[in-house]
Amino acid sequence: MVKINVDKNIKVAETLSSDFYKSKELFDDLKHKVFYKSWQFIEHKSVLPVNSNVYPFEFMKDYIEEPLILIKDEKENFKCLTNVCTHRANIIVNDRCNLTDLRCMYHGRKFHLNGKFKSMPEFEDAKNFPRDDDNLKEFSISNFGPFLFVGLEPKYDIQKIFDEISNRVSFIPLDNLQFRGDLSKDYIVNSHWALYCDNYLEGFHIPFVHNDLNTVLDYGDYDTEIYDNYNLQLGYAKKGEEIFEIPKSHIDFGKNVAAYYYWLYPNIMLNFYPWGLSINIVKPINIKKTKVQFLSYVYDESKLDLGAGASLDKVEREDEFVVEGVQKGINSKFYKAGRFSPTKERGVHHFHTLLSNSYNS
Repeated sequence: MVKINVDKNIKVAETLSSDFYKSKELFDDLKHKVFYKSWQFIEHKSVLPVNSNVYPFEFMKDYIEEPLILIKDEKENFKCLTNVCTHRANIIVNDRCNLTDLRCMYHGRKFHLNGKFKSMPEFEDAKNFPRDDDNLKEFSISNFGPFLFVGLEPKYDIQKIFDEISNRVSFIPLDNLQFRGDLSKDYIVNSHWALYCDNYLEGFHIPFVHNDLNTVLDYGDYDTEIYDNYNLQLGYAKKGEEIFEIPKSHIDFGKNVAAYYYWLYPNIMLNFYPWGLSINIVKPINIKKTKVQFLSYVYDESKLDLGAGASLDKVEREDEFVVEGVQKGINSKFYKAGRFSPTKERGVHHFHTLLSNSYNS
């Protein structure tokens, strides 16, 4: 079996080798070793309004097309079940709707909204029926404020991470965030998905790639904090630029914080700006193509065009240009691996270490 080795000591470590980004075998293995064990974003809880309690979706549309159902009960509690009938594997729910139970239209098998088997015609003579396997499998759900996430076979406890993030951004009114479709967009990037994450996870390139962003961020103070399965890049503003209004009791009081850039292993970014939150989701398409979703949630529209959170589309286009350049370069016969800047690329080293741990396990 192929092993991926990234030294835990960033001062001597090499990056992932070019073979990692070129190997179709490794790319396919990561689906099962990384993404099936990940947490993925479902939706804002408003996806189920008052007149709906059932919402069908896929774990990672167009990549891991595992059919799932989000269900809301009368107490506004959520659960997630498989959307596959335990009789003959038909899809049970096809549209968002309001139901009192779940009924498969193929042969009439019914389930309670908690996933337990309810009834089935023409099975009176079946022995040892129903079994536990005739219930719908339930999957773990976790919420970050009004945002819902699901794990199929999650490797870590994301609720602990959400609790820590919520504490750090406690002054941001998460429940007041409103989705803005006009500010949200999908991007297709012609690169390996991990190269896109590599770029996101360091501010080292900002002075060289993002002229506008560099005029508002203080590159010298840019910092990265490393945690178990996530990390935080802190963008500090230059004097006079837009910053958060942070209360006195907060750990960051007195600091000119322009942005909190959170990355959750392996592919989710929660970017907080004074105007609100941009959720970015990186989805592999193939070994040389990636879809990146930008979902914008706003609570202070007056600050949309100010500071580090302005011109996100321009920043994204600039990132795409360099990432696609790296994709071309990674295929060179004469490039094998690089080294990490111990001061500026701790986030990338963290990502490569987590990938190597996941793959080797």
